[in-house]
Amino acid sequence: MHVPQAFMVGIDVSKAHFDVAVEGKRVVRFDNDVPGRAALATAIAGAELVVVEATGGYEMALVRTLMAAGIAVAVVNPRQVRDFARASGRLAKTDQVDARVILHFARAMRPAQIPHIDDGRIALAALVARRRQLIDMAVAEKNRLEHAPQAVAALIGETLAALKSQLARVDAAIALAIEAEPDMAARRDLLLTVPGIGEVGAAVLIAELPELGAIDDKKLAALVGVAPVAHDSGTWRGQRHIAGGRATVRCALYMATLSAIRCSPAIKAFHKRLRDAGKPPKVALVAAMRKFIVMINTIIKRRTPWSEPQQHGC
Repeated sequence: MHVPQAFMVGIDVSKAHFDVAVEGKRVVRFDNDVPGRAALATAIAGAELVVVEATGGYEMALVRTLMAAGIAVAVVNPRQVRDFARASGRLAKTDQVDARVILHFARAMRPAQIPHIDDGRIALAALVARRRQLIDMAVAEKNRLEHAPQAVAALIGETLAALKSQLARVDAAIALAIEAEPDMAARRDLLLTVPGIGEVGAAVLIAELPELGAIDDKKLAALVGVAPVAHDSGTWRGQRHIAGGRATVRCALYMATLSAIRCSPAIKAFHKRLRDAGKPPKVALVAAMRKFIVMINTIIKRRTPWSEPQQHGC
């Protein structure tokens, strides 16, 4: 596969294969296995940027292969690509068409490349995701327990006990995974100085927000999904709402901010000032979340523990 200099690549990912689009070239298919990923990395060596859609994990082995080869990679939300396709009048949907759409999206939008993902962070992200699954399953079982007859309640009790046991093992594994990597351990120690953030919240931020401390505040707020999106037209000014972002990170930030409003003088004062000014509760809370993640971004960037309040201009 001959490619030009200074080129971008769009890749449509599936469980079995990759469809690879390079400007001015036909779409080429590679198998989604070790030899296929190695061949793909060789074929697109020197690419300025490779853009792939997030596809439920099928893209991660490829992302790691490309990163190991020194190729810049961006992973984008499939909804963004489909919206871009519709706006561009590209309504057909096949693997080859999708690859070309992703390429055009890459050229038009130039999404930011993701930081290097090492094996330790991937293992931690899997453990954090598993912990979330266990919590969801336990909540579902507890809801069923409320209306279960005695014979069924005993079975549900057994399941809850098993989930609790596995949750304890997962928590221990998360702690070990962080401790095994000096950079992650250092981040954890900094995050634990932040009021409202505990071991679980720190693990979520480390595993699922690797950009923390590496990008500017506005981009980070948009990445988490706490940046207000304008809805204006002509002289009409619509209400701002948050949209998009990483839901799991936003959920962890939400819980941490609720805690910080109670135990951090800086966040508490900021939130109270907004409420006293007449801001609705949800608006004030989201604004506090945004300020909170910006302050966290600063301490990770500077590698200095949390301090109240002068260091962060509160």
